[in-house]
Amino acid sequence: MKKVLFVVTSCNEKGDTKIPTGYNLAEVTHPLAVLEEDGVHVDIASIKGGNAPLDGLEDFNDPIIAKYWADPAFHNRIENTLKLEAVETKAYDAIFFAGGHGTMWDFPETPAVQNAIREIYEAGKIVSAVCHGPAALVNAKLSDGSYLIDGKKLAAFTNDEEEEVQSTNIVPFLLADALESHGALYQYAPNWNNNTVVDGRLITGQNPQSASGVGKALLAALNQ
Repeated sequence: MKKVLFVVTSCNEKGDTKIPTGYNLAEVTHPLAVLEEDGVHVDIASIKGGNAPLDGLEDFNDPIIAKYWADPAFHNRIENTLKLEAVETKAYDAIFFAGGHGTMWDFPETPAVQNAIREIYEAGKIVSAVCHGPAALVNAKLSDGSYLIDGKKLAAFTNDEEEEVQSTNIVPFLLADALESHGALYQYAPNWNNNTVVDGRLITGQNPQSASGVGKALLAALNQ
């Protein structure tokens, strides 16, 4: 059985603004549905472990969200997430970083995030992320000191989308700019369009609309 480690944020507030945030539920449940339907085992970790905070943008009319939100087993996983630094990453075939604005504050500078990415990628396995989840990739380096994203095509939340949700002056940095500054070949699509980008064992998506696409690309890579 293939195994994938999902990682969500533990940050529940946008900096010192008192504005609540967390992980985006669609960006967890949509790829989760794709993978689990094919029999892939998924564990969920967070930076601090324990109960992960929602970002408050849930659409409970979405049938996939509604299905998982009604499932006590899913609640048990998301309310009792593994602490990332305690996870043995070699047990997994891929790692996936879900989005939500909270990631912008706790993904980039967390050593456990950078270590997990390096260990999984250098083991010949898959690294994936969607929306703000690629904040995990900004500072991720390989053992030779180079940035993993240098020279690689990827997608992530765009500056235009950040402006549309009125967060340009709230986030600590603009994700697209930070990724490009470390050598990423950023692939843009119009706001809120599905944009899934595969570059070898790096799989990324631009926004919540790309979550299922990332899940499908991840599943295809796992089945190769």
